[in-house]
Amino acid sequence: MAIAEEFAGLPMAQIIGAPLCAAADASIQLAESTAAFIRKVGFDENGKVRTAAFGYQKCSPNEDSTSSLEEMQVEIPLLAVVPVPNLQVDEVNLLFDIEVKQSQRRESSMELNAGAGWKMGALKADITGSVSAHHTNTRSTDNSAKYHVDIHAANHGTPEGLARVLDLIAANMTPMLVGSTLKDENGQPLSEQARARAEGMRELRSRISGMEKRLRAAKEGLDISLLQLQRLAAAQLNAYRECAARLQGEMLELAGTEAIRQDSQVKQQLLSYSGAMETVSRSWETFGSRAGDFIRLLADSRQTPEGVSGMFALKALDQWGNAVAYGDGEMYYGDMGAAQGNALKNQRTVNRLEEELLDARAEYKDALCGQSKVFGTDAQNTY
Repeated sequence: MAIAEEFAGLPMAQIIGAPLCAAADASIQLAESTAAFIRKVGFDENGKVRTAAFGYQKCSPNEDSTSSLEEMQVEIPLLAVVPVPNLQVDEVNLLFDIEVKQSQRRESSMELNAGAGWKMGALKADITGSVSAHHTNTRSTDNSAKYHVDIHAANHGTPEGLARVLDLIAANMTPMLVGSTLKDENGQPLSEQARARAEGMRELRSRISGMEKRLRAAKEGLDISLLQLQRLAAAQLNAYRECAARLQGEMLELAGTEAIRQDSQVKQQLLSYSGAMETVSRSWETFGSRAGDFIRLLADSRQTPEGVSGMFALKALDQWGNAVAYGDGEMYYGDMGAAQGNALKNQRTVNRLEEELLDARAEYKDALCGQSKVFGTDAQNTY
């Protein structure tokens, strides 16, 4: 048989494809095991993230020569502190060797021997001979095969998508204050009298902190209402500019020929339109850049106007191109009045919170200096 015929009939598709298909199936099973681990360890039966609570202590010095020993607690997702099994098949090596050995040997030999004797007179001769035959034929065949599959799998750590989710959770994770104990500046327990004073000072600090948060929120609301007022002012000014452009266009169209356009009355009218529009634009641009100042002045005046306040000195462009006082009937007048009322309300809230915060800070300062009666006793005697 020829050597090439030795390979005929081998199931090469199965020999090569079977290990690769098995590796693919193994990858699917590994992915399913990772998903099952994340579902079981990372989330509870309600679909919420499982967390591990960690507690620690933090010592914070206070301005009144005391310190606060605070018990803090932070909850960390369990998936962030345990290794996530994420085995993946990285490499499949398939080695298949076939070795065929075939050898043939053939030997043959012949040997001839013969013998005879004869005598003639004084001459005598002997002849000896022999005949033999030897034949050897050797054939040897050796077949061998080697089949080796090497699969390498490694743990790829936390999947990229899960890592991003954990980063998002970590960014919104803040320690919580569980409890706080007042100590002196050296971390030692306070006397009853000193403790009463320190408790009062801590309560006052907490009240000031709450006022500051409310004030920041009120200022954000004021900024939004002022922005809305400025946007309406810009829209109203654009409407007047369109009106002025239309009046000038109608005047030029009515003038007709170039000679009429050069007429002094036509020029004067066009200049009148331009001057009126400049007055209107100046009033609205000033208001837009100083809306916050106008609202503060209006809030300090204790007035609550029905419509847009005349304190703003806004101008309107009437149908004949004249600059007149801004009043009811204009395109954005109702919206401007509503936005003004909202901004005025927010400004007065900011003013009130600023006054309360100023008084609280002054009270806290006096308590630190021992110049006021706080916490039911003379602060000077409790220091």
